Amino acid sequence: MEILRHIVVFIHLIGFAVLFGAWLVEAVARRMRFTPLMNWGLLIAGVAGIVLAAPFGVSYELNYAKIGVKLVVLLVIGALLGIGMGRQRKNGSVPPALFWSVGVLTLLNAGIAVLWR
Repeated sequence: MEILRHIVVFIHLIGFAVLFGAWLVEAVARRMRFTPLMNWGLLIAGVAGIVLAAPFGVSYELNYAKIGVKLVVLLVIGALLGIGMGRQRKNGSVPPALFWSVGVLTLLNAGIAVLWR
């Protein structure tokens, strides 16, 4: 059961890497736009995170406060991506505040995962 949990953690990390990597590519290129790859990364990380929140095969108590905070941050990132994609379709660009917020919140979510014990 532990190997399955490690596989899900690996998939969760892949989702984070896809989301943050796609965002970072756009930031370095100074394009400030959202791509469908960011949505896929968010979906992969979100689904794997929800699976990780299920208390199967763990011998320790899950930190539900941490899980809740990470879920709220994930939902905010999703909302910002949705709003930004809509504005991008309409105006051709994403407001810089939305763009930078997605990157900061993605790093915040990773930081919460690593630092909050």
